[in-house]
Amino acid sequence: MKKNFLFTSESVSEGHPDKVCDRISDMVVDSFLASEPQARVACETLTTTNKVVLAGEVRGPELKEDQLISKVRDCIKDIGYDQDGFSWREQTKIETHLHSQSADIAMGVDSAGNKDEGAGDQGIMFGYACNETDVLMPAPIHYSHKILRLMAEDRKSGKLNGIEPDSKSQITIEYKDGIPASVKSVVISTQHSKDINLAKVKELCMPYIERSIPKNLLGNLDEKEIYINPTGNFVIGGPDGDSGLTGRKIIVDTYGGAAPHGGGAFSGKDPTKVDRSAAYASRYLAKNVVESKIADKCLIQLAYAIGVSKPLSIYVDLFDNDEEKNMHVEKLIHENFDLSPRGIREMLGLNKPIYEKTSAYGHFGRTPEDDGSFSWEKTDKSDVFSK
Repeated sequence: MKKNFLFTSESVSEGHPDKVCDRISDMVVDSFLASEPQARVACETLTTTNKVVLAGEVRGPELKEDQLISKVRDCIKDIGYDQDGFSWREQTKIETHLHSQSADIAMGVDSAGNKDEGAGDQGIMFGYACNETDVLMPAPIHYSHKILRLMAEDRKSGKLNGIEPDSKSQITIEYKDGIPASVKSVVISTQHSKDINLAKVKELCMPYIERSIPKNLLGNLDEKEIYINPTGNFVIGGPDGDSGLTGRKIIVDTYGGAAPHGGGAFSGKDPTKVDRSAAYASRYLAKNVVESKIADKCLIQLAYAIGVSKPLSIYVDLFDNDEEKNMHVEKLIHENFDLSPRGIREMLGLNKPIYEKTSAYGHFGRTPEDDGSFSWEKTDKSDVFSK
C-alpha cells in the first residue's frame, strides 16, 4: 500500500438539500418506531423549491397524514429554513405517498415456524475503523464533519449570524508513512445572507477551521490553499437552489472514501434493512478490533441474501499481511457475535427512535448516548479481540 499520498474527504451540512431529505426520512422512521418498535419503514424524500414529497412503504401503526406533515415542518424549522424559496411555513407544500409494505417482502423477512427473521434485502456492507483520530475515524472526514457541525451549532444559537443552513466542507491531508502529517487545503462553501459580502463570509468561517483541526496538522497551511466560497456569492441555497433526494450522500455518511461502501443508503430505513443495521454492526466490530490494539486499522465486510438470517460471508482485513491473525479475528467474530438481522438489532438496541440525529455529520465517529443512539460506537467488546 502507498505510504505517502494526499487524501481528500468532504462533508455536507444538515441544510444541504440531500441532507434535508435524509433528516425527513429518518424522522418518519423514528415516528413509526416510537409507536411500534417492530414497525417497517422504507421512506424516500424529494425536496425542491417550496415542495417536499414523501414516498415509500410502511407497516405498523396508523400515523395521520397531518401528523407527519407537521413533523416535516418541524424538521425544516429546526434546520433553519424560513426563506422565500423554502420554508417550514405553509408556502412549502408537502405531499405524502406512503403505502403498505409489499406482502412478498414481508414474507421473506418475517419469522415463521422454525424460520428465523431474514434480511430485508441482499447486499454487502462494510465497516471500518482506524487510529487516526480519538473516535477511530479517518482524519479527513472527521475534521470535515467537525467544521460544519460547529458552524451549525453556533448558527442555531445565534453566535454565528449571516450564515445560512446549506454548506459543504472538504479537507485534503498529506499522509507520510501512512500517518496524517499535515493539512494541504481546506474548502468551505456556505450559503449566506444577502447582507454580507465574501470578505465577511471568510472572516466568519476562519475560526471554525482553527477550532476543528488540530494545530499539529494545520501547521503553516498557506492561506492560498483555504478556499471559502470560491465561486463567489452563495445566497440561493438549500432545496430552492438544488433539488434533494434521500440517500445521495452515502460516502459523507460513512468514511469519506477511505474505505469501500456497499452501495446501500441508511436514511429512511428501519433496522430490519441490513443496508443500515449490518453497516452499523460491521463498524461496531471494526471499531472494537482497533480499540483492542491488535491492529491500527480494520475493514470488515458482511454479505446477506433477502429472507436469509445468517450472513453469507464475513471478511476481515487488518492491513498487516498477517493472514493467520486475520483468520483468527474472523473466527472470534463467528464465535462471539450473532450477526443475523434479529441478533444485530438486539445486540445494538436498534428498535428505537434513534435515527433522526444520525442524518447529518456522519453515522460514525459519534458519541453513544443514553437513549441508545450511536450504540454501534461503543467499544465494550474490545476484550474479545485483545485476548
